[in-house]
Amino acid sequence: MADRVPPSVDVPAGLGPKSSSRAIKDRAATVVMWLAFLVALVPLVWIIATVVIKGGSLLLESQWWTHSQQGITNRESGGGAIHAIQGTLLQAFGTAIIAVPIGVLTAVYLVEYGGGKFKRIVSFMVDILTGVPSIVAALFIYAVWFSTFGFGRAPFAVCLALVLLMVPVVVRSTEEMLKLVPNELREASYALGVPKWKTITKVVLPTALSGIITGILLGLARVMGETAPLIILAPYFRSISTDLFSGQMGTLPTMINAGRENMALAPNAERVWAAACTLILLILILNLVGRLVGRFSKIKN
Repeated sequence: MADRVPPSVDVPAGLGPKSSSRAIKDRAATVVMWLAFLVALVPLVWIIATVVIKGGSLLLESQWWTHSQQGITNRESGGGAIHAIQGTLLQAFGTAIIAVPIGVLTAVYLVEYGGGKFKRIVSFMVDILTGVPSIVAALFIYAVWFSTFGFGRAPFAVCLALVLLMVPVVVRSTEEMLKLVPNELREASYALGVPKWKTITKVVLPTALSGIITGILLGLARVMGETAPLIILAPYFRSISTDLFSGQMGTLPTMINAGRENMALAPNAERVWAAACTLILLILILNLVGRLVGRFSKIKN
């Protein structure tokens, strides 16, 4: 019986000489990405470490969380930041009350109802707001609030400027979460005869709720550190103030800005660094809460 010639074996795609070159390129790209990550991490760690070292000690004192700067000069030690913390949170709350309904309803329109030319116009305007600098938003509110209506300086005007900055963040984050809701849920609801508005309120929004909350918290973290609207629309105030519609109000960003001109004075410099550290801590807490809420999202890709 003649010897049989073994059949030739085809080499699967991805194996052979080319596979080694692809592995080398993959490892090189991985190394480059890690190096870029470390380079970007260096200034972040440097800034946070500097702020904590220079201002973290005041955060350990109870007076910092219970007293204001009323009656305290730049040359004197003591006082706290409760007026600035309270003002920052009040303005953030006032901003959220206005921005969240507008942002969520706009996203619902774009995903569930929008179509044609008007949808493109709304989406385009949201993109424009995303790139608007905070100083431009502050000047616009200044022109409307002071020049057109003749109102005086008030913390509520700051809230209006921050709304312009927060709305696009809420719209885009909510829009993406609504798009991730499976269409099968909508179709099942429609098949049972449920109206569209009730399907949105009872099925779509609850399904995407955790993701929407995450976007809202991240939007708040984005606007809480803004300084330009505060400087233009509501100057710094050293005492506790809870009225958003009249007078002045202290906030952490304006506390930092007010003290930067006297950084040569040790007590004042320490308060400025401590205010910066407090602001970073508040924003960090909001970001962590947003991430934790996002982990429990019911939407799966």
